Amino acid sequence: MKSNNNIFSNNIINKKVPLTKRVVSFSNTISKDDPVFKPELNRYHLFISLGCPFAHRTLIVRNLKGLQNVIGITIVDWQLGNDGWKFSQRDGCSSDPFFGYGGIKEYYLKANSQYSGRYTVPFLWDKKTNTIVNNDSASIIRIFNSSFNDFAKNRDLNLYPDKNSKEIDQLNDYIFQNINIGVYKAGYAITQDEYEESYNKVFTTLDKLEERLSKSRFLIGSTFTESDIRLFTTLIRFDAVYHGNFKCNRNQIREFPNLSNYLREIYQMEQIKSTVNFKHIKGLLYSNRSVNPNGIIPNGPNLSYLDIPHTRNQLLLKAAL
Repeated sequence: MKSNNNIFSNNIINKKVPLTKRVVSFSNTISKDDPVFKPELNRYHLFISLGCPFAHRTLIVRNLKGLQNVIGITIVDWQLGNDGWKFSQRDGCSSDPFFGYGGIKEYYLKANSQYSGRYTVPFLWDKKTNTIVNNDSASIIRIFNSSFNDFAKNRDLNLYPDKNSKEIDQLNDYIFQNINIGVYKAGYAITQDEYEESYNKVFTTLDKLEERLSKSRFLIGSTFTESDIRLFTTLIRFDAVYHGNFKCNRNQIREFPNLSNYLREIYQMEQIKSTVNFKHIKGLLYSNRSVNPNGIIPNGPNLSYLDIPHTRNQLLLKAAL
């Protein structure tokens, strides 16, 4: 069997592309004003991996907005091989729902027979035109946040309010560079200096967020935004994978009083907890043989602390006094 080498890391960290930029191959939006992609019930379908933190956030927003009966979903196999993401019927995975394809590469080529980029998840598929609408997670969560409000069960939820948009954008960039891909830059570093630089940025940022969350229930006061979701998908993987496998081992998140309390609050939200699958998370992130040569998936750690009731609402009580 061929090793998957560095295929997962290259989906996130492409040495030919600056880390400050993300290559987006399909960048359409969905709106009533768009000549092609208009919001319709049961027209669009989301393809994701439950292991991938970037795909995970699209599923969270879909659930929070109440779009489960509006946007269909297919979950690829957690093991990423040389040929990319595959479909399967293993625990929690899905077969291809439309064409009987073996993997997502065939969807990309159906959308564009000349496509030569990377075959990544998430992507949003249009069943009417048989093409990919968008394959950028940051764009997809914005689409889900506002484009389907006529159908959403929770249409009043706004994860990107206008009054906070500038601060959200700044936070998103800060979290992306230092946390979301920071752990990968540490985990896949090829020199000691690269590793230590990334490692230090990760924990300097976590320390700053720990201080921020000592005074604020969420990243922006009492308002839950997409920035919290983007941070959450890394935090929920940290103790299980990034701490050990990616050598980000100064502390576990459970050792940060405010970050761990904050993580528990978000994890314990019903529509979010149902999206977290540690079998897929560990199965994906420990299967990379360049980081974990034997491919052994650890049984631990003990993550039962995630179910301890949070006390984040006390911050609101203190603020009112």
